[in-house]
Amino acid sequence: MKRIFLEETSSTNVYIKRFLAGGEDVIVCAGRQTGGRGTKGRSFVSEEGGVYLSALSFYENFPAEHAFLIMAHAAVAVCKTLECYGLSPEIKWSNDVLVGGKKIAGILIENTLSRGQVRASVVGIGLNVVNPLPGLGDIAVGMGEFSASPPSAEEVRDALIEALSVPSDFSDYLGYVGCLGKKIRVTEGEKRYIATAREILPDGRLLIEAEGELRALSSAEISIGIGGKR
Repeated sequence: MKRIFLEETSSTNVYIKRFLAGGEDVIVCAGRQTGGRGTKGRSFVSEEGGVYLSALSFYENFPAEHAFLIMAHAAVAVCKTLECYGLSPEIKWSNDVLVGGKKIAGILIENTLSRGQVRASVVGIGLNVVNPLPGLGDIAVGMGEFSASPPSAEEVRDALIEALSVPSDFSDYLGYVGCLGKKIRVTEGEKRYIATAREILPDGRLLIEAEGELRALSSAEISIGIGGKR
């Protein structure tokens, strides 16, 4: 797989799309992003000292209904990387990785679909190592807060690239999910309510029970625990 290392770019996800026409798997890493993006169009603080990586992969015979497995694999790779450094990560549905109840990594997936198939995917990962997190101390955390001698961003980057190359399956993803069987606070637009997280379906939807009824969420914000801040 081709690897490209940049000192700075606006967004690794944006940069890597120039290779979509080439058909070759590529990884792009940057020391800093000036326009990092998260899910739902949110900005992602990307100062020097973190890992900012995008991986472009091409597929054949990959049904679109299985696309969630791409995100699941990325989340598992992040968790396994963190475990290499003695941390205990947890996945908050669907794509945030937490340590100690705070977000340490985010994942943004952009798939190219055609005729019900995933033809290519861009997996963007931002992982906080020793990068500053201005104004985010209540909700975000870096690896440096858990060690007096934290690893360098370059070391963690290489470990993450290696973890991405190791296959995983849906059961691996479920093993890191922390909300199942717990009370959660669900936010859907202006609507907020308490539910119990029951199951994550193979297509990535979260099955919840609220007021005695089961329903599957395709997208929503959840907080683990009624009084939680996540």
